[in-house]
Amino acid sequence: MKNRIKELFKIDIPIIQAGMIWCSGWELASAVSNTGGLGIIGSGSMYPEILEEHVIKCKEATDKPFAVNLPMLYPDIDKHIATIIKHKVPIVFTSAGNPKTWTKHLKDHGITVVHVVSSLKFALKAEAAGVDAIVAEGFEAGGHNGRDETTTLCLIPMVTEALSIPVIAAGGIGTGKAMLAAMNLGADAVQIGSRFVASNESSAHQNFKNTVIEAKEGDTQLTLKELTPVRLIKNEFYHQVNEAYEKGASTDELKELLGRGRAKKGMFEGNLVDGELEIGQVSGLINTIQPAADIVHEIIKEYKEALVEQSSAKYNF
Repeated sequence: MKNRIKELFKIDIPIIQAGMIWCSGWELASAVSNTGGLGIIGSGSMYPEILEEHVIKCKEATDKPFAVNLPMLYPDIDKHIATIIKHKVPIVFTSAGNPKTWTKHLKDHGITVVHVVSSLKFALKAEAAGVDAIVAEGFEAGGHNGRDETTTLCLIPMVTEALSIPVIAAGGIGTGKAMLAAMNLGADAVQIGSRFVASNESSAHQNFKNTVIEAKEGDTQLTLKELTPVRLIKNEFYHQVNEAYEKGASTDELKELLGRGRAKKGMFEGNLVDGELEIGQVSGLINTIQPAADIVHEIIKEYKEALVEQSSAKYNF
């Protein structure tokens, strides 16, 4: 059976690695692409010269397609786009902004454009802007998220029924069974982030990786919705944010508390006390740090087993 995302990206497996700041450099992206999925370099935390270095190294490490995730709010976005065009990166995932701004320019240079959304409203706007596919991300996901808190289970069927372009499901997906569920809801592929944070090739600090595999149900919370909603592990910084809310802190006071560089401090430098530790709810299911290839193979194996089980008597009633 044909798969629209496999055809669009020219990949073998409809698994997309999320472009996560501080966690997804060229090593992770190339490792996932080499399995037949699609690896993504997360450019939001990179200076222009650093992105160019990662793109060059990724091209040296794989002859498979890979992508760059491009947050629209990045201050030097024009420099990132120049690098992407210069090195003929085949696919760009845009996020956190208006897809109209750069979609046509990228497509004019032969680049496939995917936009990340957290609601049906923005999915429709992205399709109207001319993107080739969208990522529909439920609020279970780690990192920055939608304000409406629409879950993946609800979001995916709403989006797939309304759009004609391919849809990639994200948020709370870290197993083959979850992948099958998303595909049954109409998704053409899945995007996985948290599971790949806990990979050998992830550029996350070892302290953060260890914290992720120790996380249990209820250890994460979506917060800071007045600024940019973000799902965090409940560490000391999170509790400071919670105390600020209890005291009725203003938006300006929350901004001052957040400051700058919190995500880098937590995820990249390994400061588990004062850093921002962004991860999804699915962290409660992640128990080991593995090579990225093993993660992909494990998910596909479980997916195929679940597909066989789906047709068994267990589901006939």
